[in-house]
Amino acid sequence: MKKIGVLFGMENTFPGALVEKINGMNLDGISAEFVEVGAVRLDRPAVYSVIVDRISHDIPFYRAFLKHAVLHGSTVINNPFWWSADDKFFNYSLAAKLGVAAPPTVILPHKHYPPGTTDRSMRNLQYPLDWDGVFDYVGFPAFLKPINGGGWRDVFHVHSPEEFFRAYDQSRDLCMMLQRAVQFTQYFRCYVVGQEKVHIMHYDPRRPHAERYVLNPPPTDKKLLKKVEQDALTLCRALGYDLNTVEFAVENGVPYAIDFMNPAPDADLHSVGPENFTWIVDAVAHLAVKKARAARPKAPEFHWSAYLSVSAKTPAKAPAKKITARKPAKNAAAAPAEAPTDTISAIE
Repeated sequence: MKKIGVLFGMENTFPGALVEKINGMNLDGISAEFVEVGAVRLDRPAVYSVIVDRISHDIPFYRAFLKHAVLHGSTVINNPFWWSADDKFFNYSLAAKLGVAAPPTVILPHKHYPPGTTDRSMRNLQYPLDWDGVFDYVGFPAFLKPINGGGWRDVFHVHSPEEFFRAYDQSRDLCMMLQRAVQFTQYFRCYVVGQEKVHIMHYDPRRPHAERYVLNPPPTDKKLLKKVEQDALTLCRALGYDLNTVEFAVENGVPYAIDFMNPAPDADLHSVGPENFTWIVDAVAHLAVKKARAARPKAPEFHWSAYLSVSAKTPAKAPAKKITARKPAKNAAAAPAEAPTDTISAIE
């Protein structure tokens, strides 16, 4: 009997529905259940052929368990080795290399030294930083946000160098990015499953959380939707994610890839709505079964070259606003940055 395990945290609707869907298929030799794991021994492989991971990004113990399981032949959705290595700035860099439009973005040195380091640890760092060059490239309004993170934690919407420095002063030892805000007229969140199936959802991040998935959206240009679908597949195939959401903000007809490091995407019934929920449960169930049925699971590839050997295309250029910025005092008083209104850079 091949077992499909679901590893999850606080979510209540998706894990149970996924197990019920797989078991409801009544497939010979395949069953699904919630993962149960205690102390993990080196000499004992996991009992699951496939594990759908919904929580290891928050629980290091689970991440270590999943790597052990992969080493011993389990297939994990998503690959815990790559997920551990990925970050959002790499995502944007890859998008640009692939020719998928992404807003101008820079990574910045830590405002405060990471634990265990001093100024002597930073002797390769340019000082003072060319802030005028940064602001000229990115432009305003912009978003200051962590290179890893989600749920709007430590995200600041800034409209000037003065607002930027007040926000940057609050970033502690986080590694932050500054990214031009896309002033969008349309916004899409796309489920991508198995690097083959795409489900495009109309989404409005300006609305209250429970109302962001737009019901009865207006007619949308079919060429735009096709471009969104193709770009979503391009990104997930290059990144190697079998389950992801890819978000696009459309400005002047150009879909900018905004957030596509979501390997445990929101799939709660009460959040995404019944239609989207049914689609994602069905798609992930069939993906898990397909992987469980594989006679000889494909050996996972963990070499960087497998993820980075993408053809270099001419990047889609994002319009950058020219500004002249003066540098505020380095120790500007911290003040809360303004909350997002009609522009967006990243949701998670």
